[in-house]
Amino acid sequence: MAWAACADPVRLATWHGDFSRKGPGLMLADLEKAPPDLGPIVSVGPDVLLLTDIDYDAGLVALGKLNSLLADQGLHYPYLFALRPNTGMATGLDIDGDGYRGGPRDAQGFGWFAGQGGMALLSRYPVDLWVDHSALLWKDVPDSAIASDDPAHDVQRLSSSAHWALRVATPGGGLTLLTLAATPPVFDGPEDRNGRRNRDEVLLWTHVLDGKLGHSPDTPVVMIGNLNLDPARGNGLHDAARRVLEYGRLQDPMPGAETVTWDSTGPMRVSYVLPDRALSVRDSGVTPPSPDLGPHGLVWVDLTLP
Repeated sequence: MAWAACADPVRLATWHGDFSRKGPGLMLADLEKAPPDLGPIVSVGPDVLLLTDIDYDAGLVALGKLNSLLADQGLHYPYLFALRPNTGMATGLDIDGDGYRGGPRDAQGFGWFAGQGGMALLSRYPVDLWVDHSALLWKDVPDSAIASDDPAHDVQRLSSSAHWALRVATPGGGLTLLTLAATPPVFDGPEDRNGRRNRDEVLLWTHVLDGKLGHSPDTPVVMIGNLNLDPARGNGLHDAARRVLEYGRLQDPMPGAETVTWDSTGPMRVSYVLPDRALSVRDSGVTPPSPDLGPHGLVWVDLTLP
């Protein structure tokens, strides 16, 4: 298919809105009985939207319900994508050392049940999975920061949720979205296990782009999702965020942006849309959060393909 030489901008967005609950099916029940304020999505109207905190079910029923609520407000997404995330996936080990197995911190990614707080993509354009690195073991990542005595050294996956490379066929040409939702670099002890894992999750796509984990994508790329890491503020190994922001193939359309405000830490930047330098940025922004869906703003960028 020959794409048009000139095309309208493509609006990409990511949102860490709270579409997750503490039990399977509860999010769907809430969507059905008390639909939340979807203002950040409706006001921006992205062509492609990555959600990084939404419960997964095998039939994508909850995602389908959310899609129908958006359709009622004039947004139509014919293409939905989600796979089972690592959240809540049992390891069979007592990772947190509390003497019990099967707790939320003993899973491949924190979760009270399999699929809690995963990722999902809604798109106006066809989308296909190019590669899924979600099963990659932490110990096998280039320059891995896993400890040699980690309690799950031989079975721990790197991705706390997922790392999907998704091909999107926009009217202006193909894009490869490099998606992620990294673990928070907190909620541990002096061993800083979550901080080190967050670092390696944040840096994974740079290894892919460097050709260290198979072929680098041959279309323009966009790194998109929740890094859970500010380049300077809060907890975490900030150098990982700075390395991504300074990575040669990527550009930062909104330096210093604030995407979340927590009561305990104040404003920080944790969600990102970082386009390939081959793409032209037309506009970008962050919405105010929804009162129903947590403190995170929706991050969006308008892009023109070459």
